[in-house]
Amino acid sequence: MTATSSVAGGRYRLERKLGRGGMATVFLARDSELDRPVAVKLLSETASADAGLRQRFVREARLAARLSHPNVVSVFDAGEDGGRPYLVMEHVEGETLAELRARRGRLPPEEARGLALQAAHGLARAHAAGLVHRDIKPQNLLMRTDGTLKIADFGIARAAEGTTLTQAGTVLGTAAYLAPEQALGGDVGPAADVYSLGAVLYELLTGQPPLEIDSLDDLAKAKPVPPVRELAPEVPRDLEDVVMRCLARNPAYRPRDLERELAPTRTEPPTQQLPASRPSSRRNLWLALAGAAVLAAILLAVTLTGGHSARRHAPPPPSAVPAIPRGADAQQQARNIAAWLRRYSAR
Repeated sequence: MTATSSVAGGRYRLERKLGRGGMATVFLARDSELDRPVAVKLLSETASADAGLRQRFVREARLAARLSHPNVVSVFDAGEDGGRPYLVMEHVEGETLAELRARRGRLPPEEARGLALQAAHGLARAHAAGLVHRDIKPQNLLMRTDGTLKIADFGIARAAEGTTLTQAGTVLGTAAYLAPEQALGGDVGPAADVYSLGAVLYELLTGQPPLEIDSLDDLAKAKPVPPVRELAPEVPRDLEDVVMRCLARNPAYRPRDLERELAPTRTEPPTQQLPASRPSSRRNLWLALAGAAVLAAILLAVTLTGGHSARRHAPPPPSAVPAIPRGADAQQQARNIAAWLRRYSAR
């Protein structure tokens, strides 16, 4: 099918190819009824030849369409055209994490943590709805131009499981990101998505995937994963701990609440003094000064009261001796002195 074709009775006009994988090709298309750009994923002829896969793909796509979350690509429609199943999704303007890492190399730890945390939010919503992605890898994590990360391909990942396309020696998706139990054909649950997201985060932090494998044979011979800080010493220890536990071979040892585990460690901020220029601070200062003044007044009153009480029991001090009155002439002045001596000389 060419980029000038259309599907679903002409409703979705395919404009150009966005990408191609082993099972499907993604086109940028125009929804003629709603007049908006969409992404149409069209299964390959090989995949479409499997009748069970066609039916399951449509069924799982309908389940994925029920997911509504900012970090999950919205599914608008699904069906078949000319015997080939297709999936209509929101068009995400941006790049995949695979393209981002190829362009920038290793990411700063907190930026990588933030991207993984967004993916964890989307996976938590899917797991709560009973959906397991099963194919988390950088190519399926889309980075919008505004920084929002979105998980793509819930429907196709789950539909392909259990078909003749997954056989010994080969694996669905990229082997380096598959959980061991999934690659070896064991039970697959939410813990498998946790492993895969941990592998993606490991690569964002260190610049390389945790395991260099391409098949099940390589997985069986894989060496232990080097610690994150051995390759990227600047990564915080708490982030390294989360990543390495995500990559535990035993699913029971992987984080159960990856959202909480990935959240940055929060510390209590230091107590801050309010600026002195604020009215509330000045009011508090005046109240404190007034209180101190009242206390000082009380203490002074107690002291003075005690002093007056002591003086009430002591003998009264002698009255002040008046000066000799001045006479009008010398004779009068002499008489005044004589009278003053008679009155006060006996004291």
